[in-house]
Amino acid sequence: MFEIDATFRARLLTLIAQIYPDAEAQALADRIAEAFWPEGTTHRRRGRVPGNRQWSERDALLITYGNSIVDGQHKPLDLLRDFLHREMAGVVNGVHILPFFPYTSDDGFAVTDYRAVNPVLGDWADIRRIGSEFLLMSDLVLNHVSSASHWFTEYLQGHEPYDGFFFEASPEDDLSDVVRPRTQPLLREVETANGTRHVWCTFSHDQIDLNFANPEVLLEFLRVMRLHIDNGVRILRLDAVAFIWKEVGTKSIHMPQAHAIVRLMRLLADYASEPVILLTETNVPNAENLSYFGNRNEAHAVYNFSLPPLVLHAMMSGTAKNLIRWQGAMPPAQLGCAYLNFTASHDGIGMRPAEGTLKPEEIGRVIDTVRAFGGLVSMRALPGGGESPYELNITWFEAMKGTFAGEDQHQIDRFLASQTLVMALEGIPAFYIHALLATPNDYDGVEKSGHNRAINRHRWDYGALQQRIADRTTPQHIVLEALKDRIDIRRRQRAFHPNATQFTLQLDDRIFGLWRQSLDRDQSIFALHNVSDQEVVIDPFAINLIEGEDWIDLLNGEPVEASDAPIHFAPYQCRWISNRG
Repeated sequence: MFEIDATFRARLLTLIAQIYPDAEAQALADRIAEAFWPEGTTHRRRGRVPGNRQWSERDALLITYGNSIVDGQHKPLDLLRDFLHREMAGVVNGVHILPFFPYTSDDGFAVTDYRAVNPVLGDWADIRRIGSEFLLMSDLVLNHVSSASHWFTEYLQGHEPYDGFFFEASPEDDLSDVVRPRTQPLLREVETANGTRHVWCTFSHDQIDLNFANPEVLLEFLRVMRLHIDNGVRILRLDAVAFIWKEVGTKSIHMPQAHAIVRLMRLLADYASEPVILLTETNVPNAENLSYFGNRNEAHAVYNFSLPPLVLHAMMSGTAKNLIRWQGAMPPAQLGCAYLNFTASHDGIGMRPAEGTLKPEEIGRVIDTVRAFGGLVSMRALPGGGESPYELNITWFEAMKGTFAGEDQHQIDRFLASQTLVMALEGIPAFYIHALLATPNDYDGVEKSGHNRAINRHRWDYGALQQRIADRTTPQHIVLEALKDRIDIRRRQRAFHPNATQFTLQLDDRIFGLWRQSLDRDQSIFALHNVSDQEVVIDPFAINLIEGEDWIDLLNGEPVEASDAPIHFAPYQCRWISNRG
């Protein structure tokens, strides 16, 4: 094992004291370093990467399951790679392959073996090949494992060290304050070699929560981190990280020790020879979500979870008023940090991040409209009893079928406006494959699985998909080609660097407007998006187009005069007005 340098050791010992105050800190520090840098690996004494050089305006991610595309003949990971090269080359440079491990439920998030690739998808060689060609993101499913995993089987048999791997509580404990994302009972009774136990299950009774108060659990995940990195992963998504530390009598979410564990992982990532980015997944109200930036010492990036419900409301209501107010109060990401911006994901549209921004009656109207468009609603249990909407289950394309007034003829234009808006924001854009492919709701998947989320987890037959992409009349062709074109335009603008200057514009409430300026101040873009089904006209002086510059709408190539000529917007039209074409 290499010798730990003094700065690294001092920072690591401070974190160990916060997480495990009773541990023998020096010995645990050595074990942590050995877990992340086993014999034969290298490390770099570089500390924190200065500035925002980990990403640029050229970065965009595709989010997909390993088997979102199948044909019954080839390995799904081979088909995914073919799709990436055939349709995404030069458009997105990164891919998030959702959990690709053996599993028992929750489409991969009940992992049975963290060290294996699900053989139905392919193998580690397939993962490494994609990772050598695209910026690869994987899931570190930290909070829980499958009830059929080796770890839990060993726990049931009372074998060390697994007999201390899982969090136990008693039905007599006061658990009324625990924050829940689901409605089923929190505890599951199991029979072990050591007697009857009640294990903690935040998400489902097939997903048994781990006990990070045991340092052996942390060490095992550091070894898993190293395995991912060695196989080409460069972005680690810390799944459900807000829940990883539990204490009876507390909310058991966002505990100080959970933040300290993220800081410890960040310290390791900052000293890795590979460029590793940590992304936290915390589907919670905005202030809680942003807390995972820490003081530039926790996540490199966080999901912009408030964005999907607010964009959804804007598109359905025809007004960006709430979106404008929220965005105007959003802080820029700290130096060395970035937002990950998205609308659609493998999960539903989370409603908790809208709390405090949308009024209850506004949320209720969105829910009613989603149901009218064929969507479903998943609930969560509230502390002290009762239930509340947790997420809306619908494909993003289907959610764009209409407005509060009902379905209309603007679905594709409305959909494209919602995605274009996201591309313009400070941060890195990410696109779920079923948004790019305008996938309809999968009701057969819901019926077969019994889970609402299956509505947005369709598996395309690759031959049928290729036919639809080739047919210029299908939504799949129209949406994919339009989005590829806009992503390509975006990635060539320095003013769209994830950390470029951003100001929220106060214009007509139907226009969501941003001013972006490149880090070298050479390029300005006024990114303007009509979220309504009405024609809108704005005064060019309202956006301060400087005379003497040649302004052009990047999206349609038309020049824009810095004069008193009004700027017109058709329903759902977007304009990126730039002084550099």
